[in-house]
This record gives sequence, structure tokens and C-alpha cells, in this order.
Amino acid sequence: MGCGFYLDVRDGRIVGVIPSKSNSVSKGNLCVKGWHAHEPVQHPDRLKKPLIKENGKFLEVSWERALDYTAKRLKEIKDKYGPDSLAVCTSARCTNEENFVMMKFARAVLGTNNVDHCARTCHVPTVSGLNQSFGSGASTNSYDELPQMDCILIIGSNPTEAHPIVGWRVRTAIDNGAQVIVCDPRKILLAESARFYIQHYPGSDIALINAMINYIVANNLHDKEFIHTRTEGFNELWEMVKDYTPESVKDITGVEPELLKQAAKLYATSKKSCIMYSLGITEHTVGTDNVISMANLAMITGHVGKEFSGVYPMRGQNNVQGSCDMGALPNVYSGYQPVTDEQARKRFETAWAVRLPSKPGLTLTDMMAKAIEGVLKCFYIIGEDQVRTDPNTHMIEKALKSLEFLVIQEIFLSETAKLADVILPGASFAEKDGTFTCAERRFQRVRKAIEPIAGKTDGEIICELSNRLGYQMEPDPKKVCDEMASLTPIYAGVSFERLEENGLQWPVPAKNHPGTPVVHLGKFKRGLGKFIPVKHRPPAEVPDREYPFILSTGRTLFHYNTGTMTRRVTNLLREFPRNFVQINSADAENLGIKRRQKVRVKTRRGELTV
Repeated sequence: MGCGFYLDVRDGRIVGVIPSKSNSVSKGNLCVKGWHAHEPVQHPDRLKKPLIKENGKFLEVSWERALDYTAKRLKEIKDKYGPDSLAVCTSARCTNEENFVMMKFARAVLGTNNVDHCARTCHVPTVSGLNQSFGSGASTNSYDELPQMDCILIIGSNPTEAHPIVGWRVRTAIDNGAQVIVCDPRKILLAESARFYIQHYPGSDIALINAMINYIVANNLHDKEFIHTRTEGFNELWEMVKDYTPESVKDITGVEPELLKQAAKLYATSKKSCIMYSLGITEHTVGTDNVISMANLAMITGHVGKEFSGVYPMRGQNNVQGSCDMGALPNVYSGYQPVTDEQARKRFETAWAVRLPSKPGLTLTDMMAKAIEGVLKCFYIIGEDQVRTDPNTHMIEKALKSLEFLVIQEIFLSETAKLADVILPGASFAEKDGTFTCAERRFQRVRKAIEPIAGKTDGEIICELSNRLGYQMEPDPKKVCDEMASLTPIYAGVSFERLEENGLQWPVPAKNHPGTPVVHLGKFKRGLGKFIPVKHRPPAEVPDREYPFILSTGRTLFHYNTGTMTRRVTNLLREFPRNFVQINSADAENLGIKRRQKVRVKTRRGELTV
């Protein structure tokens, strides 16, 4: 989320965390994970030496040998099978500069657009959906506006646990008189404070939102002036949503029509209304359509393109926004400049003095499929544990084992790293300089507190590999930031010097530009906001007799994602020692399940005991 803190360093070791009162995001506050952020950095499990697998076992080797061997194998595979036989997965935990360097490495050195990262399975629908509707795939407004809202519609998001600093702002808004609408199949903590709690069926988000739009327009609650002057496609949208009455969607959503109407009226008629969503909206087979429906609702009421309004996607990791911004995607360069755009491509070709591929690369999910097919031969993964985080673990393992060469750059020996041919020990946030970009589009500085435990930063590792492959790259983060700004119009005014205080919110198109807290003021980036009709489609898999339940994943206050870092923090592990599954009490009674009893959870793809 962009929370700020100082690290207390004594005799070369980090001994504590001190919240930054001047930080624009956290304002001197930290969640429980933030207070313990330093502990995994110096954990004894940290990888400290490069490893090469020989005869099924890892051997510690020197940096020289590891980098020489890795460069040799990358070149051999590229020469034998072509550049598109290689792929790169960057990391949302790396800095903007490291993501930019890795994106450049894939395209300019390996010669492929096969570059992606974890946003593919979390917030790429945000990038795609909001870009289609607004012309920009990011949050429209700033966190500081939240406490002054009149109405906050929260759907598919659990901010008090997943994004506590934003959850604190929502609580402040409630204390200030804001009315909250919570839409979630699971009764989250904020539902207790909500004016309306809508417990809709999983996978029915589009039907729910379309019905709200239907009610708003049918009852003359839409913003006609905004629609007329700022948008296009209203007639097409209305023609489609006419059939989505609150009554007609009851069987799809499970929501009483009167409750839906009251919530829609509150959102539409409040002067300052916004929408907040997260992975409960994006992590669906219809994730992009879900996001588009959020944009449709915001535009139909005129609650976007102005202060105290907007659409807030809550990102999943500290630099998911920045990784996308830096072009760690198979179809765009930094600043979302399409690789198919000849003018943009020529700008990068001129700067990098190399011919670049014009065809979009493979997505992360496609990479796995192509590995199994034998098309993809080599995968270079930085700071991601696909075996534990991506859907269908058995398929991921099969894909990675099918490769001729797997390079993992990590700080711990993850389940994915165990499958590697080479492991290059990376650096944590505390061991590097650079920038991160949080969900409100804010570039912020991160500063090195201690020297890299394994001797090199992630950027240095990438650049040393590039140099061995005959293409000189500069790892200095300040110079990389300057290069990125020179090639990316919406970041043209970004520099380390300008980010020393509280950062800047992009777009920052010039060196004297103050940043943009609210985007789409006056007009959308694409000109007119576009209403895009989206229909409800059932989930790809629905309950049946063999598998009658829906498993929905979520987050807890004490742990972060798979717990690779937070489960190495004693206090957090003490508070939350193991994962659990929740089930409706009626279903539990029918199955004879008791509280704290271990159960076997089985899907078509695997099973676990929890």
C-alpha cells in the first residue's frame, strides 16, 4: 500500500522499525505486518550463496561460476530454439527500476516479449478493464479522500485485514458519518459497520452491478449531464441492462430486490461516492468484465473524474502497480505503451540500439501451458513462488519440470526454487535503492539500510548477466529511473531528486509537474469514458453433486500471501500458527464437522488437510 517506515540499524543489523509520520500513505501508522517487516530480512533461512543443481542436489558455487553458467545456458537455448523459447517472470516485490531492467533484459537481450509477473493472476483485469473504460488501468483517486466520503461501496475486498492502512481510513470515514455498502459472499468485519450488507452468491458480481445500474437509470438517478458530456456508449449499455432488474437477478445473486435497490440508491444519490474492490473481483474467469462493470457503475452516476469519488482497486503486493507500470507485461512497454505501436517501439529501439520484437509475448498462464507442450524451454523467475501461489499446483510443477533450464532468483528456498537448475540469491527491500509505486499511483523512494546479504541486488544480477551476453546494462537505480522517465511520457517528470519527500502520483508529464492526485479531471485519458456492456456469465466451474461447495480464498491480518516471509516472524506465527477453512454452520452440521476439527478439502485438481 506504500506505507512508510525507517529501519533502525545498529552494527550493520536491523533491530527495529520506526513508522514515518511524514509518509503520505501511512501517516505514522503501521499494521502488525509492518511492525515486523524487518525480521524476515535477516532470517537464518536466507539464501546467501548461488546454487547450481548437479545430479539432483544443490551445490554452493561462486557468483562468477553461477552467472557464467546461467549466461551460457541462456545463450545456448536462444541459439538452438529461438528467442521465444525463453520467458521471464519479474516480481511485484522488486523495485520499479529492477522491473524495468528485467523487462529490458527480456526484450533487448533475450529478444522476446515473453515477460509477465504475478498481476496476471491478480490485477491484470484491472489494467485491462479500467484501460478499456477510462483509458488508464489504475486507481482514479487518492487514499486521503476516503475519510471524507459520504458513501463507500466495498465489493470483493476486505480492507481491514488485507489492506489495514486503507481499512483504517474507511473506519475514519464511518466515524465521520460515511455510509458503507459491503458486497461480499463472506461476512467480513466491515459488514458489521455497513449501512447495507449484500451477501451475494460467488461469481454473480456482474448481475449484481448490472441490476444496480438498471435501478439507477430506471428511477432517473443517473447523472445525465456527465453521461452526455463525458461518456459514450450509454444507449448500448442501457439496451443490455434493461433485462437486469433487481427482481430478475434474485436467483442469480441471492439478493433480495429491495436491499439491492436501497444500496443502489444510496450510492447514486450520495454526493461523494466511491467504489473499492480487490481480488474478489479480479480473480475470476470473468475478472476483466467484473472490473468493467465497476467502471460502468461509476460513470452512470458521475462518481469518477472528480475529487471525492472514483474507483479504488486494492492491489495485492507492494509493487504490483509499479511492475505493471514498468512494462512487466507481454504486450506493453513502460507506461502501457503497446509493443505493437510502431512509434513507441521505435522510441525504445533507438534508445536501446537494438531491434525489438513486435508481437506480444506469452502471458504467465500461457507460459506454463507452452512449457508442458515443449515450446517453452527456459524460464527465469524472480521473487515469485508459482508452485504455492498459482492455481493448479500439479500443473505448475509439471510445467516447470518440463523445462530444459529453470533459473530462480529468490531470497528463500521456496517450493518453486527447489525445482530450479540455478538459484541466484536476491536481495530484500532493505538491501537496495529504488522506487515502488503503490495502488494510488504514488512513486516513492526506498533506500538501502544494509548491504545485500548475498552480495548483490537483483538489478546488479540482471545487469551482470546481460553484460555476459554481450549487451551492456547499467544497474545504478538512479540512472535506470532517469532512463525510464526519458522513454515514458506519463513519467517524464519523475526523478530520485523529486521523490525524496512524499513521492509523486503519476501522471507526471514534466519536471515541474506536481503530480496527479485525481485522474480523468475534465476528460478521460481516452477522451470519452466508454460504457461497455458486459453480461453475467456463470463461473467456469459451478457446484455439482460430486463437488457441491465453492472454495473462496482470502487473507488474514497476520500473514502476507503464502507466508514465505511472515511465517518466519515469531510473533505473527504465534498469533496465527496455521491456516484454516471456514464453512457455513448449516453445512458443517450436515457433514458432522466440529469446530477446530481437521478436514480434507478436495478439488478436481488436488486436495489438502487443514
